[in-house]
Amino acid sequence: MDEITFHSRTHRPGTILDVGAHDGLLTIPLARLPGARVIAFEPLPSAHARLAAACAALPNVALRREALGAAPGTLTLSVPVLGGVAQEQWASLAKDYDAFASVGAERHDVAVITLDSLGLQDVTHIKLDAEGYEQEVLEGARDTLTRCRPVLSLELEERHRTGATRDVPALLAALGYETRFWLDGAMRELAAFDAATMQVASADPAVFGASDPYVFTFYAWPEERAADVLNALT
Repeated sequence: MDEITFHSRTHRPGTILDVGAHDGLLTIPLARLPGARVIAFEPLPSAHARLAAACAALPNVALRREALGAAPGTLTLSVPVLGGVAQEQWASLAKDYDAFASVGAERHDVAVITLDSLGLQDVTHIKLDAEGYEQEVLEGARDTLTRCRPVLSLELEERHRTGATRDVPALLAALGYETRFWLDGAMRELAAFDAATMQVASADPAVFGASDPYVFTFYAWPEERAADVLNALT
């Protein structure tokens, strides 16, 4: 199951957050869901420019240049450069790539805000892909998650942050959320996930290849909605 299918099947009208929107691959189909208003966060300037162009004709999409985090401020967004090409999909606030001699890096100072600072009242869905910074995003979204109880799709990778597949679900569990993953046609309980066999890949952007399976998309929902969500996904 991909993220669009998950959000389509569990859809409720309201505000959808696309955190790490890049150039709008998911922003646009999310905006087409009935009664949806999308707020797309993309701090990388080159990606934000393409996102703005792609969403220019979508009045229900609002764009934000800030990154989301645990506290307001300014941080450095690092983008590895391989063979002269910026690897935008690896842009991260969580690491600087200095340890890898195989790549260079672009640096961008970006503004950071907390999701809670926006005071949103009707968030129904969140898609989160922040290359290792997911925990900080959620730390700054505790009030919003408690108030709105959205469903979430999250890309969590050990190669971007060791312990992410453990720590982020634990943070969500403390807020009354259940986290699962999709594999072989079924939504599996988190206890069945084994990072040592299901998520093996190098943290070096120049090293390709990964384990089979490579599970990195996780899905979370409020415990009180578990029966309804699981029913919608079957």
